[in-house]
Amino acid sequence: MAEETQQSPRGSGRSRQSSGSGRKRASKEEPFRLCVNPNAAGIDVGSQVHYVAVPPGRSPRSVRAFGAITRDLYALAHWLKSLNIKTVAMESTGVYWIPLMYVLEERGFEVLLVDPHHFKSVPARKSDVLD
Repeated sequence: MAEETQQSPRGSGRSRQSSGSGRKRASKEEPFRLCVNPNAAGIDVGSQVHYVAVPPGRSPRSVRAFGAITRDLYALAHWLKSLNIKTVAMESTGVYWIPLMYVLEERGFEVLLVDPHHFKSVPARKSDVLD
């Protein structure tokens, strides 16, 4: 088996060898995600719209947007119940999470409140859908 030697990007004279293991890197479109709780959803809370993400395969659309008025909050809870979601994690953005938390707890969900500042060090481009 031939070993491949490449010059380092900075030209320091050091070389690296390929492992030849044949493993492929994860594509940029589909980053690796470990599923810790398959019955959990995540919600990015906003003043006008809430983005809800469920595990892939649960729904034809794994990310949906819901408005922030009471009628929309109940629709959000109904959609999650229909997908057999038990736990919901959401950002503690301002005061906008409070009405949503009441609706979700009223409907029997386990609600986890997450401080978004704890995720500042996660390397990714910031967007509501990615959150």
